[in-house]
Amino acid sequence: MRSSYKVGQEGLYFITSTIIEWIPVFTSEKYFKIITDSLTYCQLDKQLKIFTYVIMDNHLHLIVYSDNLSNIMKDFKRHTANKILLQLKEDKKEWLINQFHFYKKAHKTESEHQIWQEGFHPQIIYTDYIFKQKVDYIHMNPVRKGYVTEPQHWRYSSARYYIQQLDCEIKVDEMEW
Repeated sequence: MRSSYKVGQEGLYFITSTIIEWIPVFTSEKYFKIITDSLTYCQLDKQLKIFTYVIMDNHLHLIVYSDNLSNIMKDFKRHTANKILLQLKEDKKEWLINQFHFYKKAHKTESEHQIWQEGFHPQIIYTDYIFKQKVDYIHMNPVRKGYVTEPQHWRYSSARYYIQQLDCEIKVDEMEW
């Protein structure tokens, strides 16, 4: 089923991108690095503003702004899918590659595999209250999953920036309301 979520107007968005069938891919540094490097590239070269993020084992959440968000996310997912497949082949993880072939949607005829679920579920953020609610939701993800006891202890999150004013794996853009 194709996503009914759309970027309807310019603004601040809460977005989620999920690995197909929620397959855990981001289980070691090199797979997380594919995502962090790609998001940093989008910030530097595509003017994507990242205000909050978390990268989990099979999905990521972001609060972002761009006047070209749909295209940036399309390019991001295509690029990271290719990099993930290359890394899986290098790591000889054939069983995982086979899963991405097996679960590929029939209409995805341009490739043999599908890494990401379609869409990125953009939800516009209109108020400071909703922004704070989404920030808390994002940062508590690793705690709810049982990976850490405090949100700032998850390395692949902006919680360290918000809670301790420390640098994160991805530079967090300053929020201006």
